[in-house]
Amino acid sequence: MLDEQDVTELLQLRGKDQEELFAQARAKRLEAFGSEVVVRGVTEITNQCRVNCEFCPMRRDNTRENSDFRLQSELLIDTAASVKASGINVVFFQAGEIPQTTRVVGEAIPGIRRLYDDNVEILLNLGNKRRSEYEYLREQGATSYILKFETSDPRMNEQMRHETLESRLKCLQDLLDLGYRVGTGSIVGLPGQDVASVARDLLFARDLGVHMCSVAPFIPAPNTPLANHPAGDVELALNAIAVSRLLGPEWLVPAVSALSKRAGEGQYRGLMAGANVITVNFTPDEQRDRYLIYGRDRFVVKRDYASRMIARTGLKPRGSVFLEPTTV
Repeated sequence: MLDEQDVTELLQLRGKDQEELFAQARAKRLEAFGSEVVVRGVTEITNQCRVNCEFCPMRRDNTRENSDFRLQSELLIDTAASVKASGINVVFFQAGEIPQTTRVVGEAIPGIRRLYDDNVEILLNLGNKRRSEYEYLREQGATSYILKFETSDPRMNEQMRHETLESRLKCLQDLLDLGYRVGTGSIVGLPGQDVASVARDLLFARDLGVHMCSVAPFIPAPNTPLANHPAGDVELALNAIAVSRLLGPEWLVPAVSALSKRAGEGQYRGLMAGANVITVNFTPDEQRDRYLIYGRDRFVVKRDYASRMIARTGLKPRGSVFLEPTTV
């Protein structure tokens, strides 16, 4: 079993050694998933947030300056219909962390499940909530949930998110207890972070017992305290993706859009490093431009782009791994 020193060394590989690491990760992916990539369809439902993360333009301190929006349940069902029309059966809702998303999403889920005759994965990324809220969403038909810890260093986590790591972990445990398929993840390139910190993040995720894990390079965003901090190292993030595959062969590991924001070939290289998920954006244009996850100038993945990129890797798109096998 890989330990911290092993992972730290793997994260520093470059050149031919890095390519060998990627090849090992692809081999592990092939064993667990075959030559397939899961395609998700995400709708971003609000840019309002109660948390004041140092790295996010939608942080609480920016609320008054941002042009905020909040989609209602009826529109969530409409966007889910667009996801279905694209042949995708993972309906993903993502939002800033506010209490109101529980009701909005919860009311939409039954209608979405009817659209799909119940053959749909409802994936949520709505932040910390009370256990009773997670239970309600599960009863409504939600199947999976992403809650990234960002960094496993308790002090750094509190500095970056102004909340405790412990509170995040309690929510993760609640989700696991309630039977969700759970995803988590971290950021590469935060202030004060070194390669050993990244290694500890990956091992921390392994020990949580989750089903999905993502790694994203830090993107400096305007109107945040970290606007002038250097961007995260794409090569380190790609190595972290490969190591994630070695640590969790059966994990879903996305090639996140932040990779393409940092480098034009980033998501393609993420798939070549062992990732097996691509997320297509279905947020209505007017609202998508206001979802300032990396600032206004972000990389938006459309269906055609995702299809071309997957084909270029020699892989095939597929639906949810948590449902009966399907193709898309």
